[in-house]
Amino acid sequence: MITVSHLSKAYNSSPVLNIENLDIPQGQSFGLVGNNGAGKTTFFSLLLDLIQPTTGFIKSKDIQIDESEDWKPFTSAYIDETFLIGYLTPEEYFYFIGELRGQNKADVDTLLKQFEDFFHGEILNQKKYLRDLSKGNQKKVGIIAALIGNPEVIILDEPFANLDPTTQIRLKQIIKNLASQQGVTVLVSSHDLMHVTEVSERIVVLEKGEVIKDLVTSAATLKELEAHFAGE
Repeated sequence: MITVSHLSKAYNSSPVLNIENLDIPQGQSFGLVGNNGAGKTTFFSLLLDLIQPTTGFIKSKDIQIDESEDWKPFTSAYIDETFLIGYLTPEEYFYFIGELRGQNKADVDTLLKQFEDFFHGEILNQKKYLRDLSKGNQKKVGIIAALIGNPEVIILDEPFANLDPTTQIRLKQIIKNLASQQGVTVLVSSHDLMHVTEVSERIVVLEKGEVIKDLVTSAATLKELEAHFAGE
């Protein structure tokens, strides 16, 4: 599904990412963890063609991301609030994304109805602009917008941050369902080791831009990750 080959990114000759090879199969829930500056956001930015690689490439369904835009129709993401359009209401934003992804209003409304519990009555019909929502509610909008149009790849950067515990639990159910029941390839980065372990079949640890661990998630994974980051 996603193939990384000889990928690197450097700024002013200072390397921030260096991944020799990495393969992520279709339908895998993939977790990415690391300390600040480890290269997680850089990797996601390269996956979305927001920045250009210094060397190497990423392919998604055999499409080289920095050479073609053919990966865009089946790929979706929410990285941060810059993905939103602040002067729109949530409804306007959802319909806008739906139009981009070939969905009419009825299609979008059907999807939104599935996530009423995720919104907690704080998003729809509130007559608020996105810029006036709390960080947590902005994140809810961005995450659900990323589900519009039945994408095959969904990329979420720090999706659990700023969410209340009830919403975090619901989000974990959403992510696990996407991968296990719908065959969506879901890539999640998070500083929260417990959350990312719960939703990921596989976890890669980045350190100074390099892969230092590639783990199939098991009952022992959380303790292994905690020991690693504790320096044990």
